[in-house]
Parts: sequence; C-alpha cells; structure tokens
Amino acid sequence: MDLLTFLMQSPDLPDHASAAKLASKWAPKLVKKGARLVQQGEPDTKEVIILGGCAASRIYDAEGNAVCVGMYVGPCVVTPNIARTRDDSSLVSIEAMTDTLVAQMDSDVLTDLMIASEPVRDWANGVLREELSRKADREWCLAALGGSDRLAWFRERYPEYEGIFAHSLIASFLGITPVTFSRLRSSGKTV
Repeated sequence: MDLLTFLMQSPDLPDHASAAKLASKWAPKLVKKGARLVQQGEPDTKEVIILGGCAASRIYDAEGNAVCVGMYVGPCVVTPNIARTRDDSSLVSIEAMTDTLVAQMDSDVLTDLMIASEPVRDWANGVLREELSRKADREWCLAALGGSDRLAWFRERYPEYEGIFAHSLIASFLGITPVTFSRLRSSGKTV
C-alpha cells in the first residue's frame, strides 16, 4: 500500500491535503529480510511506518536471548519512538521478517508537524493511544491467562499471524515455550 492511501484511512486526517502534507515528510526505504530497522542500545530517532512486509520487535539480554514484544504486518505504524527509546537510544531491536518497505521520519520533524497541525497531532496521538492499548492488552494477557487462553487471545487479536510469523516468535510473544505452543496448537482446544 502506498503511504498516502494508508494515511487517508485515518479519520484524524480529514482531507487529502492534510494527509498529502504529512506523507511528503516521510522517506521510503526497502529493508531486506533479516536486516534490522532499529538496533537495541543504538541511537534511534526515527518514526517508522511499514507499508509492506512484516517485522518483529525483540528485547535481548546480555547473553543474546531474545523476547518478542511486538509483531507488525504492513501497512501499520511501528511502536512510536517515544515508547521504544530512552535518551534517544533504542530499548528494542526491530528486524524485518520479510523484505519490508518502510517509510521513515525523524521524530523531531513529526513533533514539529504536530505542533503546527491539529490533524497531524490528532493522528500521532491516536497512533500512540492505540499502541499503549495494545501493550496493556498484552500485559493483561501475560499476567492473567494460562497457555491455552493466551493462544485463544492471540488468535482473536491477530488472526493471520500464525501463518506469517515463526511459531517460536509467537511463543516468545505469548510468554510460553515453543514446545508448549506446539502442544496447544495441536490440541485443537483453542480454535
């Protein structure tokens, strides 16, 4: 999907002119499968929209073990910079799971646009609200649900992701082992 069409889907951008002005500030970039859009611990000042392809967000520990904290299938907005950085350094790594077309903009440019334009401010605030809601929903899932209920929750919210992402990545996202994920899938209890 092209960026303008994606932005025009938002009710916060009321007209073509507002969406076109915002779209003109983003720079397209093709990210090859396996490459990182963002590297944990490295400087990160970009906002990212995935126009096509998919990516996963992970947090790595000192030994290189990873936990998946987000999955993205384009077209979508990646977790806003303010929610994935501290002191302009990324708290996560985001890797392209397929060749992925992204649009990027410096966060400071978006902030300036938000100050100058109420529709852009409404759009960006809406994106942030949606992301915070998704994260809170996942935290609730991890805290309150057992394995089979987590898988049911995942299937309800991300119905096509089992066919897109590696099952080990989904298991990590759900806080269960790949073996448990495989057992739950084959049990048929959560279809």
